[in-house]
Amino acid sequence: MNNKHVYMGKISYINASPVYYGLDHGLLPHWLAMISDVPSVLNRKIITGQIEVSPISAAFYAMHHRELLLLPDLSISCHGRVLSVILASNYAIDDLEGKKVMFTRESASAASFMKMIFNQRKVSPVYEIGSVNNCRMVSESVDAALVIGDAALRQPWDQVFEYTIDLGQLWFEMTQLPFVFAVWVVRRSFAQKYPFLVKDIHQLLLESKKQGYQHMDEVVEAGKTKLNLERSIIKEYFDLLYCDLDDKKIKAMQMFFNSLLDQGILKEKTDIRFFKA
Repeated sequence: MNNKHVYMGKISYINASPVYYGLDHGLLPHWLAMISDVPSVLNRKIITGQIEVSPISAAFYAMHHRELLLLPDLSISCHGRVLSVILASNYAIDDLEGKKVMFTRESASAASFMKMIFNQRKVSPVYEIGSVNNCRMVSESVDAALVIGDAALRQPWDQVFEYTIDLGQLWFEMTQLPFVFAVWVVRRSFAQKYPFLVKDIHQLLLESKKQGYQHMDEVVEAGKTKLNLERSIIKEYFDLLYCDLDDKKIKAMQMFFNSLLDQGILKEKTDIRFFKA
């Protein structure tokens, strides 16, 4: 198997930088190829079999839990504010009835969470899908926009919109639990065929993440350079992010999935299953 490449996804935002630090700095073996893209594209590529292992939106895992297995101790999560997943709005959430809300094409978890909030509050906006990268252009065409990833950090959404609602904080206020935005998964069929290879990839990811946390100054500096922002903002951002997947986060994820099921956003109960070598 090691004669051919295994393709592994990599989130193109800076939020996954700690997990990939080691792989970006010499750990990557010749047989493992990394494909960098936004979460929604990685979601699609793992289902079509173009990649075997990848971080994906947590809600997308729930939608395809029969075909995928979670890799232990890897996620992109927050415990309160997250900064990079916001609803920029000219109205309070409860006042968005009938108003235009734009969603980026780049995420599944944040979009599912936002729809769940609207459903729970019996608010029915008009949803649009579009590019949510330029805050001023977005503000001219819609009343609110769900913004994720680097664009949320890079643009002055709070100067253009009346409200910027942090979804990590909103979830914490509702549940007192962390929120899991992304998880690392492997295709079940691949894991059944090549369990030892998947174990090696998982160990590489954990070692890569360990090195990332040992070199957080470098991770912050790289994020500062990429986004051209103040170091203090990038430092605060990484201080708010977690890349583990402990029992509390698994519990929070199950609660999220159950809520999506209650709201009809998911069609069946999610059976959370981990890869075991």
